[in-house]
Amino acid sequence: MKTFLTQFVQLWRQLGLNQRVSIIVALVGVIGGLTALVVWSHRPHLALLYGRLGEKDVAEVLTAIQAAGVTYELGAGGSSVYVPSDAVHKLRIQLATKGVPAGEGVGFEVFDRANFGISDFVQRTNFVRALQGELSRTISQLQGVRSARVLIVQPENRLLFSDVKAKPTASVFIEGSVSVESVNAIRFLVANAVESLRADDVAVVDNRGNVLTEGLNEDPQLGSASSQIKLRKSVEDYFSKKVETMLAKVLGPGTAVVRVSAELEVESTTRSEEKYDPDVQVLRSEVSTDESTSTNEVDGAKGGATGTSANTPTPPGNDAGGKATGKNSEQMQKGKTLNYEINKITLNAIRAPGTVARMTAAVFVAAKAQPRTPAELEALRKMVVNALGIKAADDKEAAKIVSLEEVTFDGSPLPKAGVMEFVKSNPDLLKQAFAVLVAAALVFVFVRMLKRTKPDEIPIEILEQTYAATTGEGGHAGGPISVEKLNEMIRRKPENIGAALRGWMATGGKN
Repeated sequence: MKTFLTQFVQLWRQLGLNQRVSIIVALVGVIGGLTALVVWSHRPHLALLYGRLGEKDVAEVLTAIQAAGVTYELGAGGSSVYVPSDAVHKLRIQLATKGVPAGEGVGFEVFDRANFGISDFVQRTNFVRALQGELSRTISQLQGVRSARVLIVQPENRLLFSDVKAKPTASVFIEGSVSVESVNAIRFLVANAVESLRADDVAVVDNRGNVLTEGLNEDPQLGSASSQIKLRKSVEDYFSKKVETMLAKVLGPGTAVVRVSAELEVESTTRSEEKYDPDVQVLRSEVSTDESTSTNEVDGAKGGATGTSANTPTPPGNDAGGKATGKNSEQMQKGKTLNYEINKITLNAIRAPGTVARMTAAVFVAAKAQPRTPAELEALRKMVVNALGIKAADDKEAAKIVSLEEVTFDGSPLPKAGVMEFVKSNPDLLKQAFAVLVAAALVFVFVRMLKRTKPDEIPIEILEQTYAATTGEGGHAGGPISVEKLNEMIRRKPENIGAALRGWMATGGKN
């Protein structure tokens, strides 16, 4: 260690002023950079506690965090609060017990306080306000939505008169950028939260004045061209993704490109049909009748008295009172009536638009080092045909419907998602690795600068005096230098000796 310090002091004395300044600046830069990296790498990793907060909620959250004695930072223009990652869950639980953050607007907590003697109108108004506030808070949690506000209009319920045409409506104002799927989600969320509200009666507007629900409330029977195009695009994207995901499992990710073209029937038809089958008869009703008729005839003598005796038969041998005869008859009739119904079939069928009339597909697979055989390509084509649900009579027809080619793809493969997920899940490891790389780069630059530093040319007389002073041997200025002395000086300081010899030789040995 002492020898190293001695050599360093000698080297420092031999350097010029500019070289000394350069080395000092580089050394200070390296030390400062390493210190900053160490301090930065040892800072606690901050995680998001709450984001997209209003000013009132931010003030409440900061008050609670300061009372807990936890360090924090503000981000996103003061609407997000970051705290150490190991304290996020603990703070969220503590703030939840205090009802912080409450969110923008008034929610159902308005009913937590008992208000006696409140009118029915105020009660219904508070309910609408609470419902609007809860929906606004829920919509604000969607990705891409920074803030939201919901307005609900409900018809007034009257006892004696009610307007049948009146129906509830809602308007949603959002700040942010959302997709069509998110707009539909907002519509159905609001419609299912309000009684008798339909999704088509919910309007969504963004902070730039765009009506996001325009074009979504189209005729369900595809009466407009835009609805037809959207339906066709969704059908084609569905089948393309279906085939691509299947081929990705078989051939590998990113090795297949599929495009599907579908022709849809956009006309709505209604068919009514009645069929009669005379060979099939069904008994509809059966009527049975029974009739019974009785007849009693009596013939009496002329001048016979009319009365009971006249109508009473006379016993045999008794001719008193005149002669009378009697005759009885009875008739019975039975009948049956059968009514048959002819078999009839009534069919009413309504075919909605959207049926796929014809479908074709173009498939490109990445070429391999060993080209695929025609049998392998035909097997892939059959897989695509079966996945699309196409019915082909033979292979020629299948080849016309689905074209499959093997081509060479240009471009590098996409990075695997596993590496990115690992980096996102370990931010501290990434920070430490970055600090090590920067420190290594600074040390490398310092060493390169040190190697490039050349000593000043020193005359031979000064080298002789320096050698004599360090070794204790005799010598005088301007005296000759022996071979042994020169070898010893070369062994100790080859750079300085080389510079001195070059200068001495340039002057012809007269120095």
